[in-house]
Order: sequence, then structure tokens, then C-alpha cells
Amino acid sequence: MSFSLPPPGAEAVLLILVLVAAVYDLRFRRIPNWLTASGVVAGLSLNAFLGYTGPLPPGVGLASSLEGLALGFGVYFGLYAIHAMGAGDVKLMAAVGAVVGPLNWFGIFVITAMAGGILAVILSILKKRLGTTFWNVGFILSEMRYGRPAYLGKEELDVKSEKALRMPHGAIIALGTIIFLGLAAYFTK
Repeated sequence: MSFSLPPPGAEAVLLILVLVAAVYDLRFRRIPNWLTASGVVAGLSLNAFLGYTGPLPPGVGLASSLEGLALGFGVYFGLYAIHAMGAGDVKLMAAVGAVVGPLNWFGIFVITAMAGGILAVILSILKKRLGTTFWNVGFILSEMRYGRPAYLGKEELDVKSEKALRMPHGAIIALGTIIFLGLAAYFTK
């Protein structure tokens, strides 16, 4: 996994984007379109203007931004299609990709997934549903083997269901992004 800091202007935009999204997701359980659209436009504009300072050659800022946008949208749209993620989360991760490019987006994705997994286990313990949660993971893997979406077999596996054990993923994306930026700052000294 590569750790590199985005340009300072892009880093500030990224932090504002994920922190505002986290507050909205925690308060209202949604991430507004104006925020994610602004993040995409700002990411594309900043990267076109500032260029990319990562492991790619100079002058590919806009191309890298578009690749990050496509990667973030594509991966999270797949999760949305199986009802494991909300539409706001898809758009937020696309905006994050537009700001940081594909390599850093992948790092943020991995750290966000690990943080989300840890928090999901903690939430399952607090709700006294740890056994059910592990059974559901086995059910999801079993259904994936046959190419069936798990939410069709168990309503509580649909993120849109009231029976689902849900977490505000926008806040988890913010946490993963902040951890990534901290690690990037530490390792790029």
C-alpha cells in the first residue's frame, strides 16, 4: 500500500469533505448531493491545477483524479448494487477518489474497511448480536458463491431495512481518511 500526501490544497478539501459528510451522516443518516458534487468538482479542479505529487509523473493530475473518481464510484457502486452501502456513500467515495487519485484512494479504502470491520464487531457486541452477525457473514459468503445477493434471502442484510444493524458509513470513511492522512504524514517524512 502506498502512502503519499495529496497536495496541501487537496488535503484541506479532502478533510473538509469527509468531516462535513461525517457530521451529516451522524445527524441525518444521509450525505447531501451538494457536498459530494462539490467534492468531485473541487477534486478534479485542484488536481488539474496543482498536478499530482504522488508516484506518477508530473502533469497527470486530472487523469489521476478521473481514475480515482472512477475507481471510488465503481467499487462502491458494486456494494450499493448488493444493498451493502447507501448511495451517499458511493458518491462520497467517488469524491474522495477525485481528490486523492486511485493509489491513495485504495489506501483509504483498505483502512476504511478495516476500521468499519472493527467498529461493526464492537457494535455487534454492544447490541448483543455478535453470534447473529457472524452467522450472517457466513450466509453472505454462501450466497456469493452462488451469485445471489444475500439481502434477498435475509431482510436484515439489506442496508435499507429497519432490521439491519447499520452504521453511518460516512463517518467511517472520515475516520479511515484521517488515519490514512496521519500514516501518510508519518511515512513521508
